[in-house]
Amino acid sequence: MNDLLKKGFLLGLGAAVTSKEKFESKMKQLVEKNELTQEQAKTLLQQFVDKGEAKKGEWQARQNEQTQKLANDIGIATKEEVEELRNRVAELENKIENQ
Repeated sequence: MNDLLKKGFLLGLGAAVTSKEKFESKMKQLVEKNELTQEQAKTLLQQFVDKGEAKKGEWQARQNEQTQKLANDIGIATKEEVEELRNRVAELENKIENQ
């Protein structure tokens, strides 16, 4: 499961890097052809990066939801559930010791 998530993350990261490189290349071409100024290209590139950052946050939120759903589907206990069980075991041990 962990390997699958890692591969998915790396795939998304690779796509993002490739897209940014292609975008930068296209902006450079437009500047060279005088279809955009250097400042316009920088502004567009910054907008592209900002949008990517926003999407990154959305992707992380979705990934967390999917990971939690998968954990629930296969029956993995949450940290809170494990802590609750530890507390209950400690209480029972105390009761047994006091008897």
